[in-house]
Amino acid sequence: MSNDSTVRGYLTPVAGNPKYDEELEREISRWIRGVSGLQTNLVFPRWTDPQPQIPKNGVTWCGFGITTVPQPLSQSDVQVSQEQSEQWTWEQVTVICCFYGPLGSSTASTFRAGIFVEQNNAELNLSGLSLVDAGTIYNLPELINNQWVRRYDLTVTLSRKNTRTYNVKTLISASAQFFGD
Repeated sequence: MSNDSTVRGYLTPVAGNPKYDEELEREISRWIRGVSGLQTNLVFPRWTDPQPQIPKNGVTWCGFGITTVPQPLSQSDVQVSQEQSEQWTWEQVTVICCFYGPLGSSTASTFRAGIFVEQNNAELNLSGLSLVDAGTIYNLPELINNQWVRRYDLTVTLSRKNTRTYNVKTLISASAQFFGD
């Protein structure tokens, strides 16, 4: 089965697939840990299977989830060679960060302040993401194992440019005759 524009049929990307799912979660986890100062085993994605064991009450930790990846803001198709075309899209990624434990509010506040530090955003940029906005920190205690646990939620919006490469070939020559003036 051909995967280029020389034959009829659907085309799939041949390179440049953006990070989604676990790969994207790993990048966001590194960012949260780096800016908040939380240890590796205290920051993990929500809604995974299997669900990791949450820390005991009295430990400050963060569970985060990618809540939306809206339709791309814009799209461009760019012919980069005679053999390939790139599709560029810019999309936003919305992440909810839930900070739990006795220092949850402090950690959420430290994280929110730290994401606006230029050096921290420059590190985030290395993964292809950039900070757009951070919202209000909400105090939303949660009942876990019949114990109330402090929880502070913060929604952060990131943006990124995605590039997908397709084997769309340029028209080099055609057998055609032109008639008229």
